[in-house]
Amino acid sequence: MLDNHQKNIATLIHLSTFSRFIIPFGNFIGPLILWVTNKDKSDFIDHHGKQALNFQISILLYAIIIGSITIPLFIFKILGGLDFMEFNGFHDFHINIGKPSPLLYIGGGLGALMILVFIIELALIIRASLKARNGELYNYPLTINFLK
Repeated sequence: MLDNHQKNIATLIHLSTFSRFIIPFGNFIGPLILWVTNKDKSDFIDHHGKQALNFQISILLYAIIIGSITIPLFIFKILGGLDFMEFNGFHDFHINIGKPSPLLYIGGGLGALMILVFIIELALIIRASLKARNGELYNYPLTINFLK
């Protein structure tokens, strides 16, 4: 039988991931502290703590993968076109942008994908916290189970 304290702790575990907007790595520190201090009290809290941490680790891994693809594309574009700007003194200033590269489109698309993933991440965290508040178990989609 779940009591309100267990539901509240499980909800706080999910909502504590928003502390990353205030504290660096707060999305790992907050849930980790709440989970470690309360995991022995309830299987419900243990499940939600593992899910929240696994989801945050998975999101970090996905961001590293997409970032390692996106950032070099922008760097290659910039270094490939060093004649990007011609400066001929203060009286004659000319900017030569040139044609956009396909690498720029790919990098921009991956950047837009990161924004979409961020919005979906926020929605999934809110959904998980609502499920925990209602006393239901929740499994985040596309999560790698590092903690079992």
